[in-house]
Amino acid sequence: MPLSPSSPPVPAAAGGRDLFVVGDVHGCADELAALLDRAGFDPARHHLVLVGDVFAKGPDPAGVFRTVRTAGGEMVLGNHDVALLARREGLAHRPAGDRGWDPHGWCARVLTEEAPGAWGLLESAPLVLTSGATWVLHAGLDPAVGLAATSREDVLTVRRLAGGPGAPFWWERWEGPETVVFGHDAKRGLVRRVHRGRTVALGLDTGCVYGGRLTGWFAGEDRLTSVAARRAYSPLARPVPPGPPGRSSGSPGSPPVP
Repeated sequence: MPLSPSSPPVPAAAGGRDLFVVGDVHGCADELAALLDRAGFDPARHHLVLVGDVFAKGPDPAGVFRTVRTAGGEMVLGNHDVALLARREGLAHRPAGDRGWDPHGWCARVLTEEAPGAWGLLESAPLVLTSGATWVLHAGLDPAVGLAATSREDVLTVRRLAGGPGAPFWWERWEGPETVVFGHDAKRGLVRRVHRGRTVALGLDTGCVYGGRLTGWFAGEDRLTSVAARRAYSPLARPVPPGPPGRSSGSPGSPPVP
């Protein structure tokens, strides 16, 4: 199903403030708070926007919601947010891991018990938020047909274009003029595509929940800021460990970006 007309892009509620777009948080509340502090985030001057995959996998989804609420932030839907909503509705969703640990089910219980307001944020989240020439979405779009004709599935999950493992990434074919800010690809880390002298694609998933970093970008200043993860809460590209993620702090993981 294409994006329009059932789910068109939604203007961000920036009100003239500079967008501060943050990569995949995945329940890493301490790191989100540290990033906002390091960036000098001021809700009077800045507007927080999250690229999706906000709550599931990490140690403190309720803490993430409290920080987002205090900051007055918005989010777009990610594939893990969709799975989380499905678990809340009791729909079938394949558990991750080889021992039956279901991170979305655990996260749904935590939010229901500790931060029920998070469900309203998730239920109202669009697929795409826009602000001027900046588009924020979770995974990507189809550069051959443009945003309006890109499928919902692609917006949530696309990395490479059709054609197999060696096919180009979608952002390698995107020429703008809009700047698309996205997440969803921790293996790639920080991605910036410049076309004809301007940034047309910016990937901000720097793998915080996997022990990497959490990264944010001020759109008006074109300024990146990041903080190291306190620990690896989940191994990258492997099953989630059997049991809730630990809430204790550990040593920072190796950062995948400077």
